Amino acid sequence: MTGIVLNPLRLWVGLWMLGMLMAGTAYAAVPTHPGAAPAQSPAAQTPPAAGLAQLGRLMFFDRSLSASGTESCATCHDPRYAYGPPPGKAIALGGPGMNRPGKRAVPSLRYLHGTPAFQEQHHFVDGDVGPIGGLMWDGRAANLQEQATLPLLNPDEMANVDVSDVVGKLRRAAYAQQFRAAFGADIFKDPQRAFAAGLRALEAFEQTPEEFYPYSSRYDAYLRGELDLTEQEERGVELFKDPAKGNCASCHLGVSRAGTPPPFTDFDFVNVGVPRNPRIPANADPAYYDLGLCGPERRDFAGRRDYCGYFRSPTVRNTAIRDAFFHNGVFTSLREVLRFYNERDLHPEKFYSRNADGSVHLYDDMPAGIPDNIDHDPPLDRKPGAAPALSEQDIEDMVAFLGTLTDADVVR
Repeated sequence: MTGIVLNPLRLWVGLWMLGMLMAGTAYAAVPTHPGAAPAQSPAAQTPPAAGLAQLGRLMFFDRSLSASGTESCATCHDPRYAYGPPPGKAIALGGPGMNRPGKRAVPSLRYLHGTPAFQEQHHFVDGDVGPIGGLMWDGRAANLQEQATLPLLNPDEMANVDVSDVVGKLRRAAYAQQFRAAFGADIFKDPQRAFAAGLRALEAFEQTPEEFYPYSSRYDAYLRGELDLTEQEERGVELFKDPAKGNCASCHLGVSRAGTPPPFTDFDFVNVGVPRNPRIPANADPAYYDLGLCGPERRDFAGRRDYCGYFRSPTVRNTAIRDAFFHNGVFTSLREVLRFYNERDLHPEKFYSRNADGSVHLYDDMPAGIPDNIDHDPPLDRKPGAAPALSEQDIEDMVAFLGTLTDADVVR
């Protein structure tokens, strides 16, 4: 919901790109960012034996692959919650002693299959030029294999020391023989090759349609002509699309094309001025800021102050079951999120902290001196004293619609 005016041609380009990737088009090659996975060897790029996705599943749920021996990928990305965090666990604990808190909200791993590789200067047909694509909140992972590398080696997450540490755990895993059967009897003799093979298995699992892009929500059934929405849900759809009201569809694309269900994201980056979250321990340090594209996790754009505060626009599928929103999890319900969009600049005192003199500290999760790159498109375009774009009934209608995007297999 960045407020960019909806452009049909831009929608077409975004959906064409998604369709191409779903059809099996390879990820575009991009430079590997600092901290990303090592370049794959030719052997790792060769499709392995049948059952690769099942091997990836075993890895995904294997707690022994963490330094603590108690954390797996599924600990934070729980299939019961659309491969997102369980309630109250969005800012997760990890590390060797499971006592190191994360700095960002855990995202869902569903509906990532169509994400293009990061591109800094994407030319949109409506004239905009800017960053697009990539995985993680800051787009620093070019594909699912790079994405899987980051938590495995992050000291705040699974906390393995290095690639060899991960491979040693794989060698001792209960499924090590299956790993050898898939990649060769001598696979563990070369840690780099074995690590790349493990990433390939995890990628194969995360491309399993029924697990990671089932399109089983009520809205998908509606698009297939299998059911009707309620009157309230239909009102919510229209508000979601209306460029003068919710304007959500400008970034969370809700259009199907050529049989491809809508992705509900345009893979864009935006700074909406999300408030600082005091519940993140790192934020107790007044000098610490998480600025997305310009750092600190991503380092290749450290000098690009115009990118500070830019984070990836995620899909809004399955958001109705979440209790943490935006990159820092500052809001705990969809209603809070919609009220923020509706009243950010009308009643900033509701969302931001206070300065020492009692004045409202606008956009308080941004350091002083950053260029003004805050989104001010509808509904974030209101001036003090103006009427908000949405009524409370409008907000309830939009929440009802967003609830129709919940997949059938998740906990509600």
